[in-house]
Amino acid sequence: MIYRILPLILFCVFSFKPLYVLENAKNEVTVTDPKLIAANTKAAFIAESKSFYNLIDTNGYNLPTFESFIAGFEGYEKLKQQGKVVNEILTIIDFSLSSTQERMWVIDMKTQKVILKSLVAHGKNSGLEYATNFSNINESFKSSLGFYVTGEAYQGKHGLSLRLDGMEYGINDKARNRAVVIHGADYVSKSFIKNTGRLGRSQGCPAVPYEIHQELIQTIKDKSCIFIYHPSRTYVSKSKLVS
Repeated sequence: MIYRILPLILFCVFSFKPLYVLENAKNEVTVTDPKLIAANTKAAFIAESKSFYNLIDTNGYNLPTFESFIAGFEGYEKLKQQGKVVNEILTIIDFSLSSTQERMWVIDMKTQKVILKSLVAHGKNSGLEYATNFSNINESFKSSLGFYVTGEAYQGKHGLSLRLDGMEYGINDKARNRAVVIHGADYVSKSFIKNTGRLGRSQGCPAVPYEIHQELIQTIKDKSCIFIYHPSRTYVSKSKLVS
């Protein structure tokens, strides 16, 4: 009789896992859930971004908004991981702000310090005081949003200028063909604002004051990152560099 019951007992013992094993298995399934992993990754990135942002040496300037910074930081990190950013400078241009404001920040990401802040123009068909319309089309004379990597400096009709390569297909990838570059312009000045109530506009280039254009170009040339920000839902839906 015993030899019949014993196998049955052994079968039951080895067929059922203890409750703590089942609970651990349940936890393992939860941890590997793609949605949970994505949420945890995003939360960790937000925390990292806030920490970095709060430690930036403003150098006497105010900081860009956290919304523009975290988007710029995300794309900067991705481009750096891809080996496209070599010069560890992040330039943020916030086109949600009035052109009468200094809306360009140049941040040294190694020293976590703002090294320059300036006026910057938008394209003449993007808007008057505010930029509201953007395009990647040649001769649209509009600004393009998104991430750029700086190229080589050269002497052009505006003097020392800097070529830009758009990193986002369908958003700004035609920048070089459109001759969207950084250059100095006399219409980017406080005196122009005083006379007209707004900044002068370009043909799509992020033009800057002549007073700082050489220093700026020498600082950010050769594969640093530029991010032109605007809280545009269209941009966010198309971009693969911001989430």
